[in-house]
Amino acid sequence: MSVYTPVGRAQLEAFLRHYQVGELVDFAGISAGIENTNYFVSTTGGEFVLTLFEALSAEELPWFLDLMAYLAEHGVPSAHPMPDERGRYLRTLEGKPAALVRRLPGHNVEDPNPVQCAELGRALGHMHVVGQDFPGRRDNPRGPHWWAETAAKVLPRLAPDEARLLEAELAFQRRHAHDTLPRGVIHADLFRDNALFTGDRLTGIIDFYYACNDVLLYDVAVTVNDWCTTGSGELDPPRLAAFLDAYREARAFTPAEHDAWPVMLRAAALRFWLSRLQDKLFPREGELTHIKDPDVFRRILECRIAAGERLKLPQSSGKACG
Repeated sequence: MSVYTPVGRAQLEAFLRHYQVGELVDFAGISAGIENTNYFVSTTGGEFVLTLFEALSAEELPWFLDLMAYLAEHGVPSAHPMPDERGRYLRTLEGKPAALVRRLPGHNVEDPNPVQCAELGRALGHMHVVGQDFPGRRDNPRGPHWWAETAAKVLPRLAPDEARLLEAELAFQRRHAHDTLPRGVIHADLFRDNALFTGDRLTGIIDFYYACNDVLLYDVAVTVNDWCTTGSGELDPPRLAAFLDAYREARAFTPAEHDAWPVMLRAAALRFWLSRLQDKLFPREGELTHIKDPDVFRRILECRIAAGERLKLPQSSGKACG
């Protein structure tokens, strides 16, 4: 979340008249995240988040907003989009597609504990189960084809050792197909800044704008690489066990997923190393922007490579935290 498109008070007041949310009290830009323009909005009717979409088109966005509504209505802790006076979730503000959602309580956690990891794992497992019945489909826009395109852009600007690592990992991933792995709706970006907690209780999963249909295990790997990893890039066994045990309460892993786990952890690390390299080397202009350090995911990728086949998907410990 960032601010690329400034919004004035008069324009926001006019926008809010289409919703039953009361009068505008205050609003402020959000600098966390990197893709869209976001504001916290306070009205006499409550607290909201306004998003102006900088990349996704008005034609693409109904899938995301319908998904958010569906998940919220099926027990996934997430924000339900606000309908306007005609029942629509999507409008236009400052020439950009825009949506308003109710702001969920809670805060991000910087250093998650096993209980919080279990809460998140349980919610992600539930999301993967109920998401099987969500109608419509959206392919992953940041899958292997995007990896190759982005690598071609960033490789000329990398140091030789980084370039060798990137080229070797792309070659490794090309040797692995995942046709037998379960698929469905995934979040694809469930980092610590996209979940809210009050104490150890998960109050919401947010920012579904990378969601798509893809391999469920990839979503697990993306989340684990952020939530269950130490500062040095190694996996943290207590947090990992708590997350996976709680996830299994909703959905068991298949034998094929057990076999694919080491490869999928590397794929998830590669994807976010590439996106952070792109954001650093080709920054976008914005009033408030937040660019994340690509070296974090380079270290994670190197750790996953070094661990190799020792990265077996852990069997259930028989107990989940939470």
